[in-house]
Amino acid sequence: MLVALVSGRLRRRLSDRIGFHPSAWLLPAGMVSAAAIAGAVASGSSSQWYRGLDKPGYQPPPQVFPLVWTALYADIIVTTAAALQHDPPARRRGLRAALAVNMLLNSSWTWVFFRGHRLGTATAVAAALTVSSADLTVRTAAGSRRRWWLAAYPVWCAFATALSADLWERNRSESAAAELISDETARLGDE
Repeated sequence: MLVALVSGRLRRRLSDRIGFHPSAWLLPAGMVSAAAIAGAVASGSSSQWYRGLDKPGYQPPPQVFPLVWTALYADIIVTTAAALQHDPPARRRGLRAALAVNMLLNSSWTWVFFRGHRLGTATAVAAALTVSSADLTVRTAAGSRRRWWLAAYPVWCAFATALSADLWERNRSESAAAELISDETARLGDE
């Protein structure tokens, strides 16, 4: 009982002082966590394949990707939670839908690239993710101080799109073979 009372008072204080409403954080945290877990599962078993690709000189070292994505995912959670707390209801509905589409594209890229080895399709998904990330940034910034909180996200996605396109170009024959095998496997499964 005492814990519940203290917890309730603390929550009200946080809510009153900084506008922290735990319920506004649940949806962004859940969606982002699901996308991050799906991405980790998809990329986990493909490291040997990925190491074998011909990569451009501007490819960041492997340690950079988890650091950047962790920071971006945290930024997405904080920014969308703040917008969900403070934006008008009509804007919140659109923001929730935009976040869902964005996280679906985010996790889809990893599956298409690392599991499917479909570099061309992955480049198209990365381009769609870049557009979606820019849209999410605009939606969270609309009429608020949060104007540029998410700006790094579409910039990183644009870089990832360029990198995906370059990897596709450099490894086109390997990607075509993987797509052919995948298509044949799917066809055999339908019979």
